[in-house]
Amino acid sequence: MDSRAFAFEGTSPDVHETARVSRESTVVGDVTVEADASVWPGVVLRGDVGSVRVGPESHVGDNAVLHAATVGKRVMVGHGAVLNDTTVADGALVGFNSTVTDSHIGEGSIVATGTVVPAGYEVPAESFVRGMPATVTPLAETSIDPDAVFEAYSSGGYTDLAHRHEELFSR
Repeated sequence: MDSRAFAFEGTSPDVHETARVSRESTVVGDVTVEADASVWPGVVLRGDVGSVRVGPESHVGDNAVLHAATVGKRVMVGHGAVLNDTTVADGALVGFNSTVTDSHIGEGSIVATGTVVPAGYEVPAESFVRGMPATVTPLAETSIDPDAVFEAYSSGGYTDLAHRHEELFSR
């Protein structure tokens, strides 16, 4: 990481040695990026009014913003997503350009591209969330094959891709 990591009121970001954080991202204050996670160009992780945590093997796509947010293990946060005062449980996927505010996304859930999840939503595990404002449907009641979706967007593939970008993630 380069000079785009900033302390805030004496607290500096903590990035695991195996995590990949782009030199083109901004990481501020009380931020933890755990093992084998990746943070791509244009991402803002701002831990000033609350902490930000990116769990192990999780990936935050280009231009996403996390403010006072926690993502668990093997979470995929799509390009341009905004997570504010939100928790995303293990194995969930938040689609491109989604906005999630003051909510909890349950384990193994899928938030569709462009979804707006308003404040106060408690999305149960293994749900499909879509729309503006969001509606929640148990994955079992959809034709979506969650295993196929998670395989297609596997965080293992992103871990490998991040390791192949030597210059983008140079230390």
